[in-house]
Amino acid sequence: MHPDFQRLMTEAARLTRAGELRRATASIRAALGQGSATAAETPTASDDDCLVIDVEARRVEPAPPMQQPAPASVPGGRFIAGSHTDVNGAHEYRLFVPPGWQGQTLPLVVMLHGCTQNPDDFAAGTGMNDAAREHGVFVLYPAQTQRVNASRCWNWFKHNHQQRDRGEPAMLAAMTREVMARYGIDPQRVYVAGLSAGGAMAAILGDAYPDLFAAVGVHSGLPAGAATDLPSALAAMKSGTGSIARRTAVPTIVFHGDADATVHPSNGERAVAARAGRDTPESTRARSANGREYTQRRYRDADGRVVAEHWVVHGAGHAWAGGSTQGSYTDAQGPDASAEMLRFFRTHTLPPPAR
Repeated sequence: MHPDFQRLMTEAARLTRAGELRRATASIRAALGQGSATAAETPTASDDDCLVIDVEARRVEPAPPMQQPAPASVPGGRFIAGSHTDVNGAHEYRLFVPPGWQGQTLPLVVMLHGCTQNPDDFAAGTGMNDAAREHGVFVLYPAQTQRVNASRCWNWFKHNHQQRDRGEPAMLAAMTREVMARYGIDPQRVYVAGLSAGGAMAAILGDAYPDLFAAVGVHSGLPAGAATDLPSALAAMKSGTGSIARRTAVPTIVFHGDADATVHPSNGERAVAARAGRDTPESTRARSANGREYTQRRYRDADGRVVAEHWVVHGAGHAWAGGSTQGSYTDAQGPDASAEMLRFFRTHTLPPPAR
């Protein structure tokens, strides 16, 4: 890693907030050792594969490397390491196996971490395994590597990672199907959620694979189609502007702090609008048991089913609501996003496969 990485990324974040996107791009390139910090050129589609954009302007210690031991015991379940192999090599993951599983058909939640995180860190911070344990749910945590992205960000902002059967969406869908087959997962109850870059990739997966994922959770992320390159991604993160988000038929739950300085809160509005459209929601304002106030908006379809929820966490920044300090990018004062996402997921299933 370039020795001035953190300083240059902090400067890039400052320039982004100031609207100086070309200079911000140059700082990011310099942080990765790709050019001078004074350069003003915008990267081309051919050389942006190593660029990292989704890093908050504060120091976060890198998560430790993911271990590869024999199946690890956690209270009331197992947390095991595995890998999925395709033409691009091996892709590691962690899998939570709920207690008492003996081959019965159970649901699966795919959890996509944010930048600088890994599966162990993300699982510890979100507490999703604890929520899943109570309801008998598998949880899959794919790992992004520094070989693919220097800060372990999912490449949601690149045009070649936004479509079905291409790039990271194809790899993640194949990994999901492999785990489904190995553990006899219920194909009608598979869900995907993520934080920040992971939330943006979760939205892309729901859009690209509505036949695989029954519902999507986007936390502090962006809607599918928000950007196609680095400059448009920086603009979307700064102000929520950019290309019009694609409409999706997949039920979607969104969490976003209204004080998020990394991914503008309007991206949460756009992510939920991709499913809810312009429908008028039911709105409730309350205070979580942990301290923060929030506004919950529920959108129903013509049959009265809640097909989208938008949780705005007041005063919260770029962090998983209700998370644990054992992981990075968490806000313990917020409502429990993991429990609420799992509740939302459990009300949605895909139709049975045609015979």
